[in-house]
Amino acid sequence: MTSAPPATEEAAPGRPVAPGGWLGWVTSTDHKRIGLLTVGTSLVLFVLVGILALIMRAQLARPEQELVGVDTYNQLFTIHGSGMIYMVLTPFAIGMGVYLVPLQIGAPGIAMPKLTLLGYWLYAFGAVVMLAGFATPNGAHADGWFSYPPMADSVNSPGVGSDLWIVGVFLAATGTIVMGWTVLWTVLRKRTHGMTMLRLPVFSWSMIVTCLMVIGAFPALLAALVVLAVGRADPGLFNSNAWNIGYQHLFWFYGHPVVYVMFFPYLAAVAEVLAVFSGRRFFGYRGTVLSLLVFAALSMSVWGHHMFATGQAANNYYSLTSILLLVPAGVEYFAMLGTIVGGRLRFRAPMRFALAFIPQFLIGGLTGIMVGTPVIDYHVHDSYFVVAHLHYVLFAGSAFGLFAAVYFWFPKITGVMLGDRGGRLHFWLLVIGTNLTFLPMFALGYEGMPRRVWTYAAFDGFGLFNLLSSIGAAFLAAAMLVFIVNVLWTLRQRRHGRAEPASDDPWDAHSLEWATTSPPPRYNFDPEHPVPPVTSFAPLLDLRQRRQKEVTGDGSRA
Repeated sequence: MTSAPPATEEAAPGRPVAPGGWLGWVTSTDHKRIGLLTVGTSLVLFVLVGILALIMRAQLARPEQELVGVDTYNQLFTIHGSGMIYMVLTPFAIGMGVYLVPLQIGAPGIAMPKLTLLGYWLYAFGAVVMLAGFATPNGAHADGWFSYPPMADSVNSPGVGSDLWIVGVFLAATGTIVMGWTVLWTVLRKRTHGMTMLRLPVFSWSMIVTCLMVIGAFPALLAALVVLAVGRADPGLFNSNAWNIGYQHLFWFYGHPVVYVMFFPYLAAVAEVLAVFSGRRFFGYRGTVLSLLVFAALSMSVWGHHMFATGQAANNYYSLTSILLLVPAGVEYFAMLGTIVGGRLRFRAPMRFALAFIPQFLIGGLTGIMVGTPVIDYHVHDSYFVVAHLHYVLFAGSAFGLFAAVYFWFPKITGVMLGDRGGRLHFWLLVIGTNLTFLPMFALGYEGMPRRVWTYAAFDGFGLFNLLSSIGAAFLAAAMLVFIVNVLWTLRQRRHGRAEPASDDPWDAHSLEWATTSPPPRYNFDPEHPVPPVTSFAPLLDLRQRRQKEVTGDGSRA
């Protein structure tokens, strides 16, 4: 193993001193700062686009309300959906990789750090450009996060807001591709001595397959946006149905893999938490790695199931590939269950969110198989059933994994523990709010309520379930408020030296990031905290077990 680099930039002979303050943050090439900028920006956007959803739920709480007009409502659901997918869950997942992967593989930094910083700024600027549409005369873009032509052309959707949406999404997607590439290259080229591919932690493996999907599928989104931009300049382009359907094929070639980009890192975070708080090595490691690779490959072959109702897709083929996803998904679920069965469970905040992830995402997965079956999809297509399915995947699933990750790695990032009492309240409010909000939507969709409608008649019979869903949204808002207060209060206490300090490894964790200080130094490891020997995908667990054997192996200290 090579010697560790100096702990600070100032300690490195001949290296220029980095600026301090806010300028130091926005120009830093330290992967940890870039990762925190990405994660922090996505959390701020999470709150902003979440507020849009609360306005929508207030509008739909009762029949025939007019709290907002139809044009405003269309802008709200478009920017809410676009924000959550392009600007929140996807960048947060990549930001986790930027921060954690170099630490988990024992590297002093990320590959191509300046390019990584550029990727962040492309993403952040893209978010600003997209949201700037609200300030234009016709308002923000209003044709949904997928924006099918010809409805999204300049004739049917006039105004600068739609153009800003195209530019913003293009910039954000490009930034995500750039950061995904540097994370992948880091894993391939900067692993420490002894860190073979089959000794990578589950989270790092999830980032490999995530970045492969980003590199393989996201360029299709860029191509689709170019087609849309050209069609807005020349609306006659979309007189040919080939371009309309061609756009859908391009978009959904991106649109289905992005679901797993927003899933795999959170699934892996849950896997790490389950193993640590069960006191056991993760069960079925090799099978899980293989399933992730198979899942990623299959995800590139199922995009057409979003187009069953168009009559322009080979339904039997796309239904078959969709159902085949059950196999790798089942392997991952059994691996998680096998990890906790028989373990000595510790019910701290990260573990609560990780355990809730399992049954809640299962609902999203099973209903995904349902809408992947043409005869069912014909009935529920473009209904609230699809809205419920999507939110059980991306909120009941991915968001719970996100919060498990935040509570798990917060002490490593900040050096203090995030309040467990606030975490408990946050958890229960989120569980109640999630299921009260999204379960009724399955019934609404099955009974025929279309998605993307701003109101409904009293005689439609949708009032009760919409009211329940809107009450659930209030619980979600309360949960997010508790989380924000908990984080801000903890950081304020840290500033005054009153927060509960975190040791280097407060959880008895398994992977290398817990071998260094909390928070880590500039180059991750130093002479006082060197990279320990890597003998498996859980090197710190191996180290503890060896020490235990030295003390108790033959009844006396070796």
